[in-house]
Amino acid sequence: MDKKLYHSPFNIAVLAAGLGFFIDAFDLFLFNVYRIPSLKELGLSGQELTRTGEYLLSVQMLGMMIGGVLSGVIADKKGRVTVLFGSILLYSLANIANGFVNDVNTYAIVRFLAGVGLAGELGAGITLVGESMSIEKRGYGTILVATLGGLGAVSAGLAGDFLPWRTAFIAAGIVGFLLLLMRVKSMKTGIFKESQSVAKHKGSFLHLFSNRQRAFKYFACILMGVPIWYNVGLLITLSPELANEHNIELLNFGLCFILFQTGITSGDLSSGILSQWMKSRKKVLLIFMSISIIGTVLHFNQLYQSSAIYFTSFLMGFGCGYLSVFVTSTAEHFGTNLRVTVTATVTNFMRGAVTILIPLRIFIQNQGGVSLTSSLIITGCIVWFMAIMAVLLLPDTYGKDLHFVEE
Repeated sequence: MDKKLYHSPFNIAVLAAGLGFFIDAFDLFLFNVYRIPSLKELGLSGQELTRTGEYLLSVQMLGMMIGGVLSGVIADKKGRVTVLFGSILLYSLANIANGFVNDVNTYAIVRFLAGVGLAGELGAGITLVGESMSIEKRGYGTILVATLGGLGAVSAGLAGDFLPWRTAFIAAGIVGFLLLLMRVKSMKTGIFKESQSVAKHKGSFLHLFSNRQRAFKYFACILMGVPIWYNVGLLITLSPELANEHNIELLNFGLCFILFQTGITSGDLSSGILSQWMKSRKKVLLIFMSISIIGTVLHFNQLYQSSAIYFTSFLMGFGCGYLSVFVTSTAEHFGTNLRVTVTATVTNFMRGAVTILIPLRIFIQNQGGVSLTSSLIITGCIVWFMAIMAVLLLPDTYGKDLHFVEE
């Protein structure tokens, strides 16, 4: 086995994974940014526009969940880098096609394909970084990866102020192809090479559920991350509808989105560094979740003051910046033979939870006869309670040796 590990976060593995996550986040949030203008151009308005936007977001997330399983299994069986090549090729082609859609059905198909392609980036990238770096320094590598992802999301928000929606999707596809050119097969790690010859159950998704403890860890990891997508996928994305419900005029949705993602980027840096200093993943997760909950409560309390919404958008995002610690902890919980299967599916099931949260919110609003705001508050209480319980029940993984397999 090649035992050479990187001791600096500034290495080729981190660069490739980080740029991949940058493009992943940029493309993923392009739809959030261009949801209204793109659907208006296709002739939708009012309630139809809102419901169609939620439908397209659900379709994209469904693609990510399916892609998460496929990419995770392939990465653990064939190699991390195989997925890093294939995923970027698929979502680059889907993005370019997205720039030419003229109806909702075609829009849904390309968002689904983009979701499948996007699914492989974060899981394979984080695992590659974790396995390529020393135990003491790998947290810094994942910090940089997550931070670049946050910058990708911020860039998507900025693009909304400068580029027409069709141009933005085509540009995202072209940038994806540029990244593809810089990826090299020599990035496979020594740990993964050894696992190919000695490990059983490589990439077996069903093996995750072969015992209760492993299955519990898996579902708990998913629940840890769901609040991030509750906040950005529902609260921030539906800001225009919330503003309308509360008679807030001239709300700048783009600014809300940019501030939220800037908060996540700052939070990723802060939570990751704090985790290294405190030598704990668990404590930092609870600290930043608490910050995001406070920001969410303030967000709902300040809905009648548009200027305060910009601050609470940033604060919610800063708290949700526990993403870097979340993905690192998830990778550390599982053995080499299932690590990408886990990280790819957990991160995408976490994001794909929107496909459950959206109909749950609609059900609460329709059956309970409550407002959009109230339905979001109830949904948020459920999501955050389960996330906090998941963190409390999982062990801390800081400093864990990743050289092990799941028997």
